[in-house]
Amino acid sequence: MGITVQWIRTTWTKESRGGEAATRRNAAPVGFALPQGQAAFAHVVRMHEDDGFEPYVSWQDLGKVDVQLREADGRLKVFPRVQPLFALPPRQRRPPAVRLTSGQWVRWQLNYRFSSAAGIRGWTYWLDTFNIAYGPVGAEVFLSEPTVFIDERGPLR
Repeated sequence: MGITVQWIRTTWTKESRGGEAATRRNAAPVGFALPQGQAAFAHVVRMHEDDGFEPYVSWQDLGKVDVQLREADGRLKVFPRVQPLFALPPRQRRPPAVRLTSGQWVRWQLNYRFSSAAGIRGWTYWLDTFNIAYGPVGAEVFLSEPTVFIDERGPLR
């Protein structure tokens, strides 16, 4: 059965934590229409503060996406990895994996805060959004409401 993965990473600094820049960041989409082809790869979208959160699209091998995908008994088990371990917020308890049946999809969001190694450059923030569908889907599947939504975003201060 088909697995469709869209991985969106939005990155910013303290410059986009308030005001007009935060408004632009918060307006960044959490789902995009799927381009034609490339079914065996993840649709990867990156948006950065430096260029006004303009989306940049690429493709990546499914095995290199930060999410565990396992098919068994007609279901797809989905569980994003938390990378890297030194980021905030701490996640002592995580929600359980989601098990999708054909025609279902999940949107799973995680956020992170990092400091530079020497603490010189200040904080960097990430928001990872994983949109994952099981079974045949249309190009606009991730523009609709997900079957399951997991919000694993925590306080970043």
